[in-house]
Amino acid sequence: MSGKTAKVYLQPALTTPSDFSPEQKRDIAGALTVLLADVFTLYLKTKNFHWHMSGPHFRDYHLLLDEHGDQLFAITDDIAERARKVGGTTLHSIGQIGRIQRIKDNDAEFVTPLDMLAELREDNKALAASMRETHSLCEEQGDVATTSLLENWIDEAERRLWFLFEITRAERGE
Repeated sequence: MSGKTAKVYLQPALTTPSDFSPEQKRDIAGALTVLLADVFTLYLKTKNFHWHMSGPHFRDYHLLLDEHGDQLFAITDDIAERARKVGGTTLHSIGQIGRIQRIKDNDAEFVTPLDMLAELREDNKALAASMRETHSLCEEQGDVATTSLLENWIDEAERRLWFLFEITRAERGE
């Protein structure tokens, strides 16, 4: 796993029985925890932009970002529960998210609608790449359940990316 890693504790009281080795549990749960931090970060950024959208396409963009936020939030529990099911732990706090997230926050007072959509396009592209990386790790470890979930999440990320690409391309006059 490139970039940031998550410390995953294998406490006897929390270690779910499985046939994964301690190293596999650590690696899979660690990758899922970092992925979860990125999903929460992208969820909050998407909602931030949804709440602060303006301009002539307000309704369409506002509704699109609400849909994207719902998709992202919907996978958070599944990601965290997979980390627990394989025998690891997952996120404990917002502070932990801040320490391990790879997707950058945007705290700007004002962002133009086109810049919002372009930034989310790139973030969803990065998220899809991170999901593929996690998929490869899980596939190497024989974690077919997580790879199966990731395949659907990658498809959703690619759909978000596609929509955001088409909107930003049309707005640029391509």
